[in-house]
Amino acid sequence: MHIKLNIVVGAVAALVSGAAMSQDLIVKIGHVAPTSGAIAHLGKDNELGARLAIEELNAKGVMIGGKKAKFELLAEDDAGDPKQGTAAAQKLVDSKVNGVVGHLNSGTSIPASKVYSDAGIPQISPSATNPKFTRNGYKTTFRVVADDVHLGGTLGKYSVNQLKGKSIAVIDDRTAYGQGVADEFEKGVKGAGGKVVGREFTNDKATDFTAILTSLKAKKPDVVFFGGMDAVAGPMLRQMKQLGIEAKFMGGDGICTGELPKLAAGTMGDGQVVCAEAGGVEGEAKKSMDDFKAKFKSKFNVDVQIYAPYVYDAVNVMVAAMAKAGSADPAKYLPVLAKTSGYKGVTGIISFDEKGDIKNGALTLYTYKGGNREQLAVVR
Repeated sequence: MHIKLNIVVGAVAALVSGAAMSQDLIVKIGHVAPTSGAIAHLGKDNELGARLAIEELNAKGVMIGGKKAKFELLAEDDAGDPKQGTAAAQKLVDSKVNGVVGHLNSGTSIPASKVYSDAGIPQISPSATNPKFTRNGYKTTFRVVADDVHLGGTLGKYSVNQLKGKSIAVIDDRTAYGQGVADEFEKGVKGAGGKVVGREFTNDKATDFTAILTSLKAKKPDVVFFGGMDAVAGPMLRQMKQLGIEAKFMGGDGICTGELPKLAAGTMGDGQVVCAEAGGVEGEAKKSMDDFKAKFKSKFNVDVQIYAPYVYDAVNVMVAAMAKAGSADPAKYLPVLAKTSGYKGVTGIISFDEKGDIKNGALTLYTYKGGNREQLAVVR
């Protein structure tokens, strides 16, 4: 009798757990960023933004098509390398992810976008700003930040109109991002009637810039723009100081980080650096961003670097589309995602245009004082 009862109880338990499992819908979200290499601090920032979103979604008990969704994060490292980026993308496709948030760099996001497009899997980049990313005609490609046409052009105009730059030098790191933003900056300078006195290039692994900086010093620039990331910008600022180049230093979101003062090792003058970050909040939206930063710090015991809030919003926008479509099947929720309009995120209002770009994207201009980043203005 005792044995029979155990068998019955066991059978009932198995049925109950089986029913519970069939009730749960497993939704896999892929995330890719460089979590190794020189900009690993930015890649880890992105990944934590995704982890926070996933944990909160699981705690909320989101329903998709009448089933409780259980979200899983599949995180990959692309080391900021295009080849590794496409390999990571293929791995996520093979793992049958329902959607992907990433990659961080334009140089990895662009080649990976074809892999996702071929598989019909939606991809939202939180930080790839090269215009080409959304201009290949892929229906699966989206981003939640303004592109470099807007960012570079705005900085170019700012260098002439606000900083009163008379002789402006431009350096880029020859990546898709660095070269792209530098090209748009140069157009912005010329459009505002400014003069570019020199254009030099380096690479994203370089540490010695003596030759190019010496060449530019002879042209007496009052503004130096660098298209690239903070890991290169920091040593470049140190060497500018050593060579006695007292120009303002400008860059896009790649240099606009909390780490830049550390990487420059105390060589930055107050107000010397002016940089812009795609995105930006003002007015009442500022509170939600401040709340996010506080929550992030208390959870992970690190400050937000740059893009974590954009990753967080991208995950939530994707899941909101699944819930609305009543399905996590990429083919079913993709059309709903494409029509996203007026979504209130921590980074502001998210609506996509026909290319998958964010509409009316904001930019935030920053400088640094006493080793801390200070907001100058939000521009659209």
